[in-house]
Amino acid sequence: MRNAVAVITDSIACIPRDLLERFHIGVIPLNFYANGRVYKDGIDVTPSEAYKLFLEDPDTFKTSGASPADCEEAYRLAARQGTDILAVILSSKLSAIYSTAEDAGVHIQAEFPGISVTVLDSRTAAAAEGLVALAAARVAQAGKSLPEVTAAAERARDRVQIMAYMDTVRYVYRSGRIPHIASIAGSVLKIRPLFTFSGGMPRFVGAVRSKPAGIERLLADLREKVNGRPVHVAVMHVYAEDDAIRLKDRVAEEFQCAELWLTEFSPLMGYACGTGTLAVAFYPEE
Repeated sequence: MRNAVAVITDSIACIPRDLLERFHIGVIPLNFYANGRVYKDGIDVTPSEAYKLFLEDPDTFKTSGASPADCEEAYRLAARQGTDILAVILSSKLSAIYSTAEDAGVHIQAEFPGISVTVLDSRTAAAAEGLVALAAARVAQAGKSLPEVTAAAERARDRVQIMAYMDTVRYVYRSGRIPHIASIAGSVLKIRPLFTFSGGMPRFVGAVRSKPAGIERLLADLREKVNGRPVHVAVMHVYAEDDAIRLKDRVAEEFQCAELWLTEFSPLMGYACGTGTLAVAFYPEE
């Protein structure tokens, strides 16, 4: 039976393919440039393939946004089925895709009278955004209305958190969170930064000297914030699958996970974070 509401997100949410298919979530691909060619994130190339392109020639790797045509096409696929649409989108403070998605929604509502489109600012990124979209999709699969699906997404958005360990500061200055001179000093001192999200923006929250110390900080943060409650968790990595699998196994052993999945960062985020990055996104159940 077709859902009354279609949930759509963007490729930055890095939801694994099996979950996208299970919950019928549409994806707006963002774009990047490498070796003089434009790639659609998650369509033309996998994250691992994109990281190989980046490592081979980082100077030609440039990020871009989503095209209005791609936004409209994602909406159109849902609207043709006669469903209302909720689009869970990357933080509006990080990208213009939010305004692009809003404009596309206006066009689609004019093209398909009777279809309602709501665009929700996730105020976060990566798998934290993905967790918000999945919370909405589960309610949509239960046959709920657009206001009910949107409310579920908002509840998840208000609770979701993310903590990331970066194996290098070499590339993070591209994000604007630290000056270039600080990234050089950090590389010399072999400092590994820790970031979280607050107010729709990444925030530097500390540093460690090694990957094992970084992993322990991620787990400690999760432990403190969850406080024994059932929790929805996504483990992310940038070209560091073995480390991510070990981290996911530790999360599964220690926490009561209502949801736990592993994913790669979108290459558009991996570009700023650098290979070796590990992160956990999570929210405790109410």
